This record gives sequence, C-alpha cells and structure tokens, in this order.
Amino acid sequence: MGVDRQAQFHVLAVDDSLIDRKLIERLLTTSSYQVTTVDSVSKALELLGLREEPGVLSPDSPDKNEIEVNLIITDYCMPGMTGYDLLKRIKGSSSLKDIPVVIMSSENVPSRINRCLEGGAEEFFLKPMQLSDMTKLRPYMQKGKLKEEQQQQSQPEEKNSNDGNVSHKRKAAMDDDELKPEKTRPRLSCSSSAYT
Repeated sequence: MGVDRQAQFHVLAVDDSLIDRKLIERLLTTSSYQVTTVDSVSKALELLGLREEPGVLSPDSPDKNEIEVNLIITDYCMPGMTGYDLLKRIKGSSSLKDIPVVIMSSENVPSRINRCLEGGAEEFFLKPMQLSDMTKLRPYMQKGKLKEEQQQQSQPEEKNSNDGNVSHKRKAAMDDDELKPEKTRPRLSCSSSAYT
C-alpha cells in the first residue's frame, strides 16, 4: 500500500517560543508527522483532557481527551509550568502514561537531563532541533502505538471472558442457524471404519 506509516503518528509540540514552535512544526511535517502546537503546558493539559487546577489533580477520563497523540515533545523552561511538570502529569495519568514524552532545552544542564529521564522522559534533546533528531522519535511513537493497540485488543477479550463464562464460539454453536449441516463437521470415533 502507498500509505506512509509515519503519517499515522500525531505529535503534540509544546514550546513558549514561537520560533522554536515553528521550527519543530516544520521538522515534524517534513518528516510526515501530523503536528499540533501549543505555547504553554496549561494549553497542552487542556488539549489532553487534564484540566489544570492548582493543587488539584483532575480525574483522568479518556473521553475528555480533545486530541489523540502518539508523542509529546516539550520545552523544559516555560513560564508557569515547566516541561518537567507536564511530564509528571502525563506519567501520573492512568489514561496517558503510555504516551512517550521528549523534553528539549537550550541549556545543557546534566542534573536537569537526568531528572527528566528518571521521571519517564524517553529522550532529552538540546535545541535547536534538527532533522536528524526526528528519526530518533519514530521508535518511541511506534512503541507507544503498539502499546495502545495491545490495550485496545485486550479490552474486548476481558469483556468476552466476563460474559457469563460462555465463549462466543459456544454461543454461536447454540444458535439454531449455526447448526446447519454444511457448517458442521462429521465426528470420527475410534470404532469408525477410517481407523480399521
């Protein structure tokens, strides 16, 4: 098929600098990713369905998510909440914790880098971002998308297993329409002539 697999990936880019946001957006779209940009952590939280209220963690509800993203890339230093604060909120959310988060900064501060990586960031990039950095993002998005698909597949299985302890195959066999001769196989027994 001619569909580019990367085009399925959606990135949320968070940076208070218009120039850096435009650069990231251009790099990501050049790499065939869908991009949404915002200029603050509070706007990112709102888009993700995590309302920002000082001292109060809002309940995570998957229906509240305004957009579905496969990766979040955020600046570290921003007014108000930092990229690290966003990372902690994402990783603390039951519905969003599997979304990969990448932090970027123009300052090379080892303690900051270690803090972010230990806090769950997949990667820490130094600004300015470059096209070669975009190829490093792909494995994180694929891993995140794979986890998402596995969770979606396991949910129907859990529902089926709790459905009165009767599998769908047995339910189908109980239906009158399903017991037509052309849909049943003959059974062989040990006394059958096929074994003699």
